[in-house]
Amino acid sequence: MAPSFCIDLSEPDKTRLLEIARHSIEMGLDGGNPFRLDSEQLNGQLAAQLGVFVTLTQHEQLRGCMGALESSDPLAHTVGSSAYNAAFRDPRFPQLNTGELSSTRIEISVLSQMESLVVTDRENLLSQLRPQVDGLLLEDGGYRSTFLPKVWENLPGPGEFLEHLLLKAGLSLDYWSETIRFQRYHTISFGE
Repeated sequence: MAPSFCIDLSEPDKTRLLEIARHSIEMGLDGGNPFRLDSEQLNGQLAAQLGVFVTLTQHEQLRGCMGALESSDPLAHTVGSSAYNAAFRDPRFPQLNTGELSSTRIEISVLSQMESLVVTDRENLLSQLRPQVDGLLLEDGGYRSTFLPKVWENLPGPGEFLEHLLLKAGLSLDYWSETIRFQRYHTISFGE
């Protein structure tokens, strides 16, 4: 059976997840841990086990992004920990400080299940990619990287998208092997 790309989040669910993300960052600024609701308070999609990434921006510039492709925790917990990690543990940026909070915007991307792609070569992979739609996970031995569908905004061509994904994994632009594997997924993204 093919994986489901359907992600059903109501507007109140989205609002609640954004509140959880912001509250988790606020708690981190107060010297605490990520905000975590009691599991008994969670139902519906907030309790679903889905991958998620939380992206922080300031003045439309990236300020942090962390998440998980898959999670065994409820979605609400994964959002809280991912927001905290984006603010305080993204190694590309210093920890967020209190003065930055008001100019920081939060975007949440909830991931569908993964679909393994059967590919014979580079051209075959490129012909299967759907710009603006597919997120892509690359794995080969100890190398691994992913791009959310949003990355298509900056890398609109499938060839360019793949090359940058290879570079992100620490591989060369023209790398290919018999053991390389790809999975695609979709996201539902929403923000403040």
